Amino acid sequence: MRTIGVMLLLSVTLATPVRAMDTGTARELERLDPQTRLEQRCDVEAMERIHKDPAKLVPDELVAYAFEEPKIKGDKIRSAGAAFRSKGEWYHLSYSCSTSPDHMTVLAFEYAIGDIVPHSEWAHHYLVP
Repeated sequence: MRTIGVMLLLSVTLATPVRAMDTGTARELERLDPQTRLEQRCDVEAMERIHKDPAKLVPDELVAYAFEEPKIKGDKIRSAGAAFRSKGEWYHLSYSCSTSPDHMTVLAFEYAIGDIVPHSEWAHHYLVP
């Protein structure tokens, strides 16, 4: 169920040109409980940053907990075991994100794109083709 929520929010964000979060995505985020909002707001930020990255990747899905559960403390989340899909391949991702207390505004964000995830590992880590 958690993955479905992420996919729905990210599809709303990626359907429009990459820019500041649109009002539709903001409305969807505001309906979520605070912890889920923090996770999803940072996932949206990760997708937007990757899309703008010079690596020329085209992210269309992100799983923040693919290899390790994200660590949440207050208004901060660190996801060392995330993965995102681009052009049919999954890539390792880690990110750290801090938001405003309402979890709507990203205040600080750092990320690192890792290697391609071998196809043999996809099913075990909830990564779909």
